[in-house]
Amino acid sequence: MNSGQAMVLQVDRLRKSFGSVVAVDGISFDVAQGEVFTIIGPNGAGKTTTLEMIEGMQKPDDGTITILGDSWSSRARSIKMRIGVQPQSSALFDLLTVEENLDVFASFYERQRPVEEIMRLINLTDHRDKRVKTLSGGQKQRLAIGLAMVNDPEIIFLDEPTTGLDPQARRNIWDIVLKLKELGKTTILTTHYMEEAEKLSDRVCIVDQGKIIAIDTPKALIGRLTKEREIHLTFTGGAAQAAEAEGIARTTEAVTSVSRDGEHLIVCSTRPEQTLYRLFGYTTEQEVQVEQVSIREMSLEDVFIAFTGKEWRD
Repeated sequence: MNSGQAMVLQVDRLRKSFGSVVAVDGISFDVAQGEVFTIIGPNGAGKTTTLEMIEGMQKPDDGTITILGDSWSSRARSIKMRIGVQPQSSALFDLLTVEENLDVFASFYERQRPVEEIMRLINLTDHRDKRVKTLSGGQKQRLAIGLAMVNDPEIIFLDEPTTGLDPQARRNIWDIVLKLKELGKTTILTTHYMEEAEKLSDRVCIVDQGKIIAIDTPKALIGRLTKEREIHLTFTGGAAQAAEAEGIARTTEAVTSVSRDGEHLIVCSTRPEQTLYRLFGYTTEQEVQVEQVSIREMSLEDVFIAFTGKEWRD
C-alpha cells in the first residue's frame, strides 16, 4: 500500500459478541482510497459481522470505526450519502423492472449516478425492461451491485457477492469489481472463495474465528511461505518408470520430499527448474515418456493452512 494514499476507512480494535459467542475479536485495519480490500475467511469467521458494523447496521461492543473522516455516532447521515451497500436479493422489488429498481433506489439520495451509466457498468442495459422476478441469479446479483452504486458512492461494500453463482456469473461480477477500481472507487469485499480474493484484491485480510490471521497483498502473503514448489509428473510407462524417476528425484539437490502414487510422481523442490532439468535429463537418456508435467504455484489457500494449521473450510 502506498503511504501517500488517503485513508478512507479506519477500523480499530473492533469487538462484537452474541451471547457467549465472540464473533469479532479485536479486528483493526485501514483501507486506502481506490483499494479493493477483501476480508476473507471460512463461513462463520466473522466477515459479515465486521462488514455490518462498518456499514452502521450493527453496533460494536467495543472499538472505533472512521469512514471518510466521520463516525457513525456524529455524522451518520453524511456517511450514508457517501457509501454504497449491496442489498440482499430479497430487498429487490420483484415486480419492478431493472430500470425501475435503479430509479427507486436513486430517489433515496441527494446525489445520483446516471441510471443509464449504471446499467452499462453492470451489463444489464439489454434487460432494462425485465421484471426482477424473471432475472437469473447472476443478473439479480449484478443489479444488487448496481443499486449500491446509484448514489455514486466513494466506498462500496459487497458482502459475498458471488456466493451461489456459477463460474461464468461469478466472473461477470469480477469484471464489475475491476471496473469500479478503474473508476477510482474503494471496494470492500467479503468472500470465502480464495481464488476470488487472489484475482481481485489489492490487499487481503484473512480472518478466522473473529481474529485477523494475516493482512497484506496476495503476492506478499504467498511470498511469506516457503519457496518450495510441487512438481507433478505422470509417466506413460506406468508405475515402474515412476519408481525409477523417484530414485533419481531423491538424490537430486534442492528436493525436500518425494511421493508416488502409481505412475504419478510428486516432487517438492526449492529449485523446481533445476530439479526438472535433472529429471528430464534422466527421461531423455532412458527414453522414458512423460505424459504430463506441471508445477503447482502456492495460493492463498496455502497461506491460510500455513498460518492456522487447519484445512480451508469453504
